[in-house]
Amino acid sequence: MTTPQTLTIRTFSDRAEALAHFILRAGEAPRVLAFDDTLGCPLEIALAALEWTKVAGVLLDDDALHAARLTSETAAAVIERKVDGQRQFIYLGPRLDAPPMDVFEGKVLFDEPGVKAVEFSQRAHAIAHFLRATGGVGALVAMLGRRPPELRHLRRWLGPILGELDVPRTLVGGWFAASSAGCLLVSSGMEETSYRYIEVGLES
Repeated sequence: MTTPQTLTIRTFSDRAEALAHFILRAGEAPRVLAFDDTLGCPLEIALAALEWTKVAGVLLDDDALHAARLTSETAAAVIERKVDGQRQFIYLGPRLDAPPMDVFEGKVLFDEPGVKAVEFSQRAHAIAHFLRATGGVGALVAMLGRRPPELRHLRRWLGPILGELDVPRTLVGGWFAASSAGCLLVSSGMEETSYRYIEVGLES
């Protein structure tokens, strides 16, 4: 795990101000945003899931993350992977949660007890299938950016960022680059909602 050399933490009580600061700091960096930014995305198993998928070879460092939902009960994701020079969008998620799929949209890679993988040639079809399967609740989607974050950068920076949390929080948005990253998180289960922006990086 990378040890950050720079650390910035800011707390906001206003949602609009917090989101504006996040977008400004993200710049052109690859990012993901919560499908419902008032709810956020729970992260209780995010780190464990990322490490497990790396060890098992399910998600590779070169994969780019277009959508994800990681909770204590289920996990689903849409990744972009280059195969033979062609971009492929692969949905990985719980088999039982996935509704019937039109044949022309994608090709089933495997359908095992508890998990299903479907390959799509179009990002829009993959994201649509992901949203149908998850309902978008607690989900993150790569949007408002030119490209999605790579898994290698999520694995590098998410741990140090979550290690700086003061109270349990859910992720509203995160940007992840090679040399730095920043996340906006919202408090959960507290009387007063507060937003915390945490940015980590390496000295240039």
